[in-house]
Amino acid sequence: MAQDHDSGPAHHQGGAHDHGHHHGPVQGHGHGDSHAHTHMDFAQMLPLLVQEAELFTPAYVQAAEWLREQRPDPGLIVDAGSGPGVISGLFAEKFPGARIVAVDGAEPLLVEARARAERLGFADRFGTIEAELSDGIGDLEYPADLLWASRSLHHVGDQRAALTGFVRSLAPGGTLALLEGGLPTRFLPRDTGIGRPGLEARIDAVHDEWFTRMRTELPGSVAETEDWPALLTSVGLRHTATRTFLLDLPAPVSDEARAFAVTALTRRREGLAEGLDAEDLATLDRLLDPDDKASVHHRPDVFVLTAMTVYVGVKPE
Repeated sequence: MAQDHDSGPAHHQGGAHDHGHHHGPVQGHGHGDSHAHTHMDFAQMLPLLVQEAELFTPAYVQAAEWLREQRPDPGLIVDAGSGPGVISGLFAEKFPGARIVAVDGAEPLLVEARARAERLGFADRFGTIEAELSDGIGDLEYPADLLWASRSLHHVGDQRAALTGFVRSLAPGGTLALLEGGLPTRFLPRDTGIGRPGLEARIDAVHDEWFTRMRTELPGSVAETEDWPALLTSVGLRHTATRTFLLDLPAPVSDEARAFAVTALTRRREGLAEGLDAEDLATLDRLLDPDDKASVHHRPDVFVLTAMTVYVGVKPE
């Protein structure tokens, strides 16, 4: 499976909802074409998932260090909906004594995760399981002490059932860290000097409609109020903490951040075209035209700003 948001970072490392990083056409993580289809092929999104997760690493580092304060010495960490394993690698670095298992439904992404583990030198304590999160997280050698699910749960039709499966895989006293919610990613000032001000807010409104359709079209879809602490409690966990992590890459941005802004806005243009009016589409076309000095390729005022919220629940001893 994957973050985009949908910009997200996976599937997976990605995306938040509220509706920030779902893996959708809007935030980088979805398979959105001109008809705004809600099916996503995450394996095709591999370069984007890696690009986003690496750019968003400062926020993930903060989240991992915060989790280490609460759970200092886990023996087994599971990255549920791991995508290409960028965050798995971060956990391997921050928890040098832990074994890491990446779980994803897309084998090509797990191949990339294993290659990354080799490159970064933690392959001896890294494993992968190919499994759809709707079916749980497959067969673990032993229960997880820390289970991380970053913007993967909202791609499962019955989120409560998936959480119940996560809890079954946790050791007594084990910790579940769920990254959902947060805020949409922003790249541009409200008034860019071209088109009507407020373009990104209007894109977000169209994306929210897309996200709702995506959820209802998932197999076994169950409507759920997005009160994540209440959901954690409903599956038998004790909600112990919530914290939001800011990613703030102010202008002038790096080439990598600028490239990500182009990628994300291009996905929005492609995936949400049917919901945007002609003026906003024309504005997006200018913003994405590398020959236009007012485009994201050249503007000095491009930034990357987003917020990702992590909810923590602990399984009773």
